[in-house]
Amino acid sequence: MEKTFGEVFKNVTIFAGKKGRILTIMKVKLLAFLVLLSFTFITVTGQVKIAFDAENPAKSGKSIEFFPLAELKEGMTGTAQTVFSGSKPTGFNVEILGIVPDAIGPKQDMIVGRLSGGGADRTHVFAGMSGSPVYIDGKLVGAIAYAFPFSKEPICGITPIEQMIEIFENKQNKTVKPNTPRSFSFAELASSQMPDNYPGQLSSANFMLGGATSSLPLQALAGQTFQPIATPMTFSGFSQETLNKFSPQLMSAGLMPVSALGGSSKITGIKKADAETLLGGDSVVMQLTRGDYSLSAAGTVTLRAGEKIYAFGHPFLSLGVSDLPMSESHVVTVVPNVNNSFKLSVPDAMVGSMTQDRATGVFGKLGEVPKMIPVNLKMRTSRNLEKVYNFEVAKDDFLTPLLINIAVYNSIVANERSIGSSTIEISGQINLKGNDSINIDRRYGGSQASQYAAASFSTPIAALLQGRFDDLDITGINIDLKSDDDSRSAALERIGVNKTEVRAGEELEIQAFVRSDSGKIFVQKIPVVVPVDTPAGNLMITLGDGNSVQIMSSANKFTPKNVGEFVEMVNELKKNDRLYVQIHRVTKGAVIGASELPNLPPSVLATINNTRTVGGVEPTVQSMLLEREIPPADFLISGRQTISIEVVK
Repeated sequence: MEKTFGEVFKNVTIFAGKKGRILTIMKVKLLAFLVLLSFTFITVTGQVKIAFDAENPAKSGKSIEFFPLAELKEGMTGTAQTVFSGSKPTGFNVEILGIVPDAIGPKQDMIVGRLSGGGADRTHVFAGMSGSPVYIDGKLVGAIAYAFPFSKEPICGITPIEQMIEIFENKQNKTVKPNTPRSFSFAELASSQMPDNYPGQLSSANFMLGGATSSLPLQALAGQTFQPIATPMTFSGFSQETLNKFSPQLMSAGLMPVSALGGSSKITGIKKADAETLLGGDSVVMQLTRGDYSLSAAGTVTLRAGEKIYAFGHPFLSLGVSDLPMSESHVVTVVPNVNNSFKLSVPDAMVGSMTQDRATGVFGKLGEVPKMIPVNLKMRTSRNLEKVYNFEVAKDDFLTPLLINIAVYNSIVANERSIGSSTIEISGQINLKGNDSINIDRRYGGSQASQYAAASFSTPIAALLQGRFDDLDITGINIDLKSDDDSRSAALERIGVNKTEVRAGEELEIQAFVRSDSGKIFVQKIPVVVPVDTPAGNLMITLGDGNSVQIMSSANKFTPKNVGEFVEMVNELKKNDRLYVQIHRVTKGAVIGASELPNLPPSVLATINNTRTVGGVEPTVQSMLLEREIPPADFLISGRQTISIEVVK
């Protein structure tokens, strides 16, 4: 029979007798206080044990049930799982504050919760927590995915699990079909600047937990709207100077370099998944590059259903259909930070591929091997040292060119000076299955030589991947770099000829007056033979570097029908580091596609200019009689000049 504390005290007092009654009462009161304190401690620690040490439902081996969103009520409490250190998830409390309809998108609601207990008291919401599963009564509610920047409390937004499942269940095997062929300009392909059409033109605010948007009208709202929790990008092999240089591009692409620290990832085969691979709460990494250069994004698994993996709870880069290596990882630690706490994670074995990147999270499959592009980069420094870098990059229309650009630039600045002028020679091949290789051979000088050299590969790769070719398969990229601290740049100031009247078939001499960076002028003599079938009349002779001559060409665009045509046109692009001489005259002709048709008879011109059809043809008033590439000189000569001569009988 149970007795109250008062009854116990009374019995003890009676049995104690009258003598020493006061002393006994004091002892009993002390005993009662200790007993009461003990019960309180047991109650509190029992609740903590239930909350934090209870078995992770994802690790129970049982199928996970979903908690219906319609049954979720304000004030309900549950637990969440994430990795704070090592590879084992630990728990913390989540209190449901309410539901915000359509907060993520049309018919995509958001659950609002407050975190407490466990490691969450120290870190609050941190970068890398995205995807952490929330459970109530052992049933999966959703994934922690959003947060308020600068919030004083660990308030989070939770993506309901039904919405994560629904968006990925339809048309999972759908592949991107090529659309109509895309047109390319020669100026675009010959450019030394990277295109800036990154996925969605994302701003840094979209993926930044603790930062304000760069858009001034929206700065007033910083911290007042839910933002996707930052995805920590860990870099290995990249210098801080490289990250600083490319931070605008990285943030435009949605890549937020939360930390420049992290472990490298070796190029290994896929690991066979088992029953313990990537369960709810485990840390997961999406890799963009592997090998000597490693770049990866860390998040948390929300649910594993067979071979299917659901994670993040918000978009990674909004790539849609994707193919990125998905790896296990372990967490070194979570760094508490006033601005933005984040986790330092190290990629482990690759176990599958991330195949979808959508509004409510990312989706991957265990056992699928992603398609990566191997890159071999060799560099001979100005000190005659040879460096070799081997790495793989993810195949993606937008990410691959950016990653190649960063890797080439980093290879240069990590071995050479970044201040002052230099000369960079870059060559190599972009190897394609079933087609000829794209050959690159460029030379750049001046203070921005490293940036131009980096773009010489990424620009044609960007055009190739965005060309909508259905037979495209990049099998590898080989890059050879050679650096020299001495800059040998010069400008073409003027040109002259040894005679202004010539006959067809005669030779004339062009004198090119070039001024070097030091101010010294030197003359290069170029002999040219006028074609024997040249009619009498005025001729124009143009001498210029490859880029300036290419830009002035009448055929400035072309639309390749397949990869082979694209490769052929790219390989015929004029080189920037050498001069070209052209002889042309005024005539009537046309440009059809990438082909110049000079000296067309009147009947053909009348047919082409038929008023019943418009487009596809551009008239031209210049006909090319001769074009010749001049062997490269010691100096990188830039500029273009034109002079007239007369052909006589």
